[in-house]
Amino acid sequence: MRSTKDKPFEGREMLAERNEFGRTPDGQVVTLFTLTNQRGYSIQLTDYGAILVSVNVPDRAGKVANINLGYTSLDGYLTRHPYFGSTVGRFCNRIAAGQFTLDGRTYKLAINNGPNHLHGGSVGFDKMIWCATEMNSPVAAGVQFHLRSNDGNEGYPGNLDVVAEYSWNDANELAFTFRATTDKPTIVNLTNHAYWNLGGVSSGAVLDHQLQLNCDRFLAVDETLIPTGEFTAVSGTPLDFQSLRRIGERIAQLPATKGYDHCFIVDGEAGSLRPAARAVDPASGRVMEVLTTQPGMQLYTGNHLELPFVQHAGFCLETQHYPDAPNHPSFPTTRLNPGEQFEQTTVHRFSVE
Repeated sequence: MRSTKDKPFEGREMLAERNEFGRTPDGQVVTLFTLTNQRGYSIQLTDYGAILVSVNVPDRAGKVANINLGYTSLDGYLTRHPYFGSTVGRFCNRIAAGQFTLDGRTYKLAINNGPNHLHGGSVGFDKMIWCATEMNSPVAAGVQFHLRSNDGNEGYPGNLDVVAEYSWNDANELAFTFRATTDKPTIVNLTNHAYWNLGGVSSGAVLDHQLQLNCDRFLAVDETLIPTGEFTAVSGTPLDFQSLRRIGERIAQLPATKGYDHCFIVDGEAGSLRPAARAVDPASGRVMEVLTTQPGMQLYTGNHLELPFVQHAGFCLETQHYPDAPNHPSFPTTRLNPGEQFEQTTVHRFSVE
């Protein structure tokens, strides 16, 4: 295996390949994109759900493994799954009672998570085929996905045009930028729902991973994980990751959720790209740093993962606006008006120590 210092492809453009990934039950062809940088490390994406399928990077010994939980064929994604690698919308996370009011009108959405609406509803963006265009250059390769969400889809107002750009460069940086425009007032909250295991997807639970979050507050929630509106200091709680801590160190103190499923407020100014998280797997030496322009980040520790994975086999750092924001005027707004553009960027940097 090559080490991170090798650059066997230096001097030529990054490699971008496309292959058929499978077909939907109604016969639509789904494409798998493989982006390989000049160091020989790769990511894979598919136009079904604009899903991140794999991220293949080396450990400290140079051994390459996929660190992003998912499936090796389309069939897995066609069944009900826990949003592995998905681009989630029109509104990621939860909306209380599946409803919100905009300009005096109440909109009712699908109830698909207890009494609440979750991740865009019954047929969210993760279950749609996006239009895809490859983007290649000497320093990066990428795929631009485009989706039109029609007025009334899943109960949301407005025709929403969404662009999700994913890129991969020679520094082993995965970046994604989401943009959206609308023809009538609506709400939008987009994220990627990757599950990370820096030891490799078959290495078991991530409880020994170390995690640091640049977050000194989190959103208090009720028993259905809807924010109460209170911003709570992490100090003195199991949610304090202001310095590197084992993910599993205090996870047993959260029996109601069987682990972490909490939205944190990212330190610094929302809208600016700033450090949000750092994760380390001591066994492999792999490191992942997360930077984002988003105001919040949901830490989820795969509390309900099932076979072929084990509980806590991956952790999510879903950069986003706050859950249930349309029902909390004090939260950063998720309203999008005609003539405006929603735009948010997140970067994942992979290295070893």
